[in-house]
Amino acid sequence: MAAGASSSSLTSPATEEEITLTVKWSGKEYTLRVCADDSVAELKRRICQLTNVLPKRQKLLYPKIGSKLADDSTLLSTLPLKSSLKMTMIGTVEDDIIVDQVDAPEIVDDFEIGQDEVVDIKDKEVNKQKLRRRVEQYKACSLLSIIAFDIELRNPCREGKKLLVLDIDYTLFDHRSTAENPLELMRPYLHEFLTAVYAEYDIIIWSATSMKWVELKMGQLGVLNNPSYKITALLDHLAMITVQSDSRGIFDCKPLGLIWAHFPEFYSSKNTIMFDDLRRNFVMNPQNGLTIKPFRKAHANRDSDRELVKLTQYLLAIADLDDISILDHKKWESYDEANFKRRRHT
Repeated sequence: MAAGASSSSLTSPATEEEITLTVKWSGKEYTLRVCADDSVAELKRRICQLTNVLPKRQKLLYPKIGSKLADDSTLLSTLPLKSSLKMTMIGTVEDDIIVDQVDAPEIVDDFEIGQDEVVDIKDKEVNKQKLRRRVEQYKACSLLSIIAFDIELRNPCREGKKLLVLDIDYTLFDHRSTAENPLELMRPYLHEFLTAVYAEYDIIIWSATSMKWVELKMGQLGVLNNPSYKITALLDHLAMITVQSDSRGIFDCKPLGLIWAHFPEFYSSKNTIMFDDLRRNFVMNPQNGLTIKPFRKAHANRDSDRELVKLTQYLLAIADLDDISILDHKKWESYDEANFKRRRHT
């Protein structure tokens, strides 16, 4: 969406939980509606949709709130927000600057979430409401030709194919090590892996970073225009939602329901699998997630890492199943195709 108009808005049908805010930035005013159970992080995503200023580059100012808006996990319901007061955002659009993601904080502690809590998070009504609102937001904005979140469709979906959703950082690429050539940081066998699985799977790349970073790194690695396979779509941080956990508080995740709502005739929980080095990212769809071993210290591990070779074998082995969500992807390394089929028929 262009940010050149003097006044812009990103709204959806009002609900009792919604708050209307006016955000001032760079001499313009933007109107948006947020929900009381949204976090500051989600507010920043909505502002990013309107202004193209990345959330990490935003500083929000609001009367009598002080530093509370600096904490992305703060729920808006805890803040005295009023529609009569205007919020000011300070930040710069990075149109001409590619910011190295080394500047971003690294998530090392992928906290353990017990199975009971995973079910609780997935089934918690407030989290399901957030997903429903995001889906409805996308549908409403599609009718108005407005971008609801960044999803870049690059190639048509293929009928009869399953869906593989891939993270980038530490899944396909070591983004923390340094090298003169980015290809030195690419996970071994990446192109062989994508070529092999493309026969059975459409491929979507979903990163928790910006679309600019996604396009830059995937372009440098030769993924976006490879003659041996095609990438169906790219998603970035704007497509993520913030969920609430009783023990872990608030954190971001990648809800596959957004993709299923966007392409209902092609993809569903039965034919989708997602690879990510952070299991929290698929907490809303635990039956579809596979935690991949993170690829770090590329220079030391490049000759020994064979994770994608083994995962190629797994994906091709399960490709003919009608419902891959019934599998326990935590045990993928010990998957025995013949034994599984025998158990299914007994």
